[in-house]
Amino acid sequence: MSAATSTAPAARPARFGLGRTLRLGAARVVYETRVYFRAGDTVFFTFLFPVVLLGIFSVAFQGMGNVGANPDGSGGISQASYYLPGMIAAGILLSGMQNLGVDIAMERGDGTLKRLAGTPLPVMSYFIGKMGQVLVTSVAQVIILMLLAKLAFGVELPSEPEKWLTFLWVYLLGIVTAAVLGIAISRLPRSGKSAAAVIIPPLLILQFISGVYLSFSLLPEWLQTVASVFPLKWIAQGMRAALLPDSFASAEAGGTWDLAGVAIVLGIWLVVGLVVCRLTFRWIRKDS
Repeated sequence: MSAATSTAPAARPARFGLGRTLRLGAARVVYETRVYFRAGDTVFFTFLFPVVLLGIFSVAFQGMGNVGANPDGSGGISQASYYLPGMIAAGILLSGMQNLGVDIAMERGDGTLKRLAGTPLPVMSYFIGKMGQVLVTSVAQVIILMLLAKLAFGVELPSEPEKWLTFLWVYLLGIVTAAVLGIAISRLPRSGKSAAAVIIPPLLILQFISGVYLSFSLLPEWLQTVASVFPLKWIAQGMRAALLPDSFASAEAGGTWDLAGVAIVLGIWLVVGLVVCRLTFRWIRKDS
């Protein structure tokens, strides 16, 4: 028997087509979403936290009257209406940046990422799962916030199509940017155990200085300048442009909604986040 006839055919390298990658990614979305809702602390501090705060602020400050009311008490909007855009912006930050930052750092620390790297799961499918989970939970959170505002506090949502168009693009750009930055900052904790302690406090401070819990105009000018460097201030401003009357634009730092600035700053942070992810993302810990 000749060598040519006795030699077995060489094994073909595994190929991951786009269809298989997308199917596995969709399966990961379902898996990641189930895991997310099984973690009680994560659900409260990322999913329900803005909902709880909207309820607390709306009730606690109700006695102060409407925001932007005339001297005789007429006009203006309710406290719930005023805080709704900020709570949606905070939810975007928590669902994307905080959630993925802590989650991926913990998966790297406990060896989950290393084990996944040894499986046939395409890297892109892993990220589709993470991004899909963020989108699913964030959309659910926004719906709950709006239903609470509408049904419990009588908030009148916008009726103009252009307002909803603004809401849509600010939301999509904001959630994608927050998710990408969450992946990027997951490299900061040195271990999974320290992930929450490293990531949550700076993001909490960012919420207080970005016009989420406090009116941005009340902050000193130097603090406004600091906050303007980061994306949350611009997400909150874009949400106010979409959900508040146009008369409230005069209360912004520049006297306008500055939607072009919102798009530019968020776009810059998205590119920065993508570059950092590409350069720094690893499947294993720094000390492995």
